[in-house]
Amino acid sequence: MRCFLYILKSLKDQEYYIGIAEDVEKRLKQHNAGKTFSTRSRRPFLLIYEEEHPTREAARKREMFLKSYAGVKEKRKIVNRIKNIGL
Repeated sequence: MRCFLYILKSLKDQEYYIGIAEDVEKRLKQHNAGKTFSTRSRRPFLLIYEEEHPTREAARKREMFLKSYAGVKEKRKIVNRIKNIGL
């Protein structure tokens, strides 16, 4: 079962949130509706990045890496690439 890693940008505080989901659009709607406790106070969100993985485990591994100290540099590269195209 395929799964996606996604990065959201909070339009309130300009910070980023990384998560995984099988249906990214549905998950974005949940975040923006305030149904996710950890992001409720940072709404609204804009989807800025997603990447597909073959399994939930692979997506989770990538999520944990990007949230780790070692993965922050790569996360910044992704975000900067997005900024350069105007999002």
